Amino acid sequence: MQTTNLKVRRNGRDIALECAWVGDKAAKETMVFLHEGLGSVAMWKDFPHELCTRLGMRGLVYSRYGYGKSTPRPLEERWDATFMHNEAQNVLPQLLAGLKIERPWLFGHSDGASIALIYAATYPLAMPGVIAVAPHVFVEPLSIESIEVARDLYVRSGLREKLGKYHNDVDSAFWGWNDVWLSHEFRDWNIMDALPHIQAPTLTIQGEDDEYGSPVQVENVAREVERGELLLIPNCKHSPHRDQPEIVFDAVEAFVNDYRE
Repeated sequence: MQTTNLKVRRNGRDIALECAWVGDKAAKETMVFLHEGLGSVAMWKDFPHELCTRLGMRGLVYSRYGYGKSTPRPLEERWDATFMHNEAQNVLPQLLAGLKIERPWLFGHSDGASIALIYAATYPLAMPGVIAVAPHVFVEPLSIESIEVARDLYVRSGLREKLGKYHNDVDSAFWGWNDVWLSHEFRDWNIMDALPHIQAPTLTIQGEDDEYGSPVQVENVAREVERGELLLIPNCKHSPHRDQPEIVFDAVEAFVNDYRE
């Protein structure tokens, strides 16, 4: 996947974001992919291209600050509990404006799905629809326990080497995510009050065996969003687009075709 960089402003300084186009680059509709807490452009692998090809769309995949080939986060810099709001309300709008993307579909996974929901609540008329895969809307003990396990695996096993294939500065990516999620201030993070402001149709997908969140997360989204739809997938963990890709392809295709403008 060929990537380029786009400069944006974040907290008063210029940063470069790794971006890649997939699918039909001449298509009028665009799907923007927002990765999970340890993700990057490369970690999506072929999923965005395959989905956009099926939908006849072009897709934008990008790595957030600190991830992939984007500007790394200095290790002394600590993210606070507003980091997903900052991405949704500051960085993402700049990225879309810089690339002249209007009314994109959003496909987010995990933290990226939460960012997509925050963006949709902040700019309710800015997109035709949202696909939120394994979003977080509040912090559960289950999430904290799994993130603590990830920290131990990173320090004591081969997780650091595995993730290093996808990030130029793997410590920037891992500790930025892990430190903020395990901070005391983040225990009160909650976006439940944003959900009723989402006007775009929203398909929420989660694996029944998700180790990072219980079904109550997605049930809240489906209940609070006016045009919310829910898909729980059996025999599936935190990454349905990897564990059960055909189910996800079919569900997203049906959802998008129902709401195309």
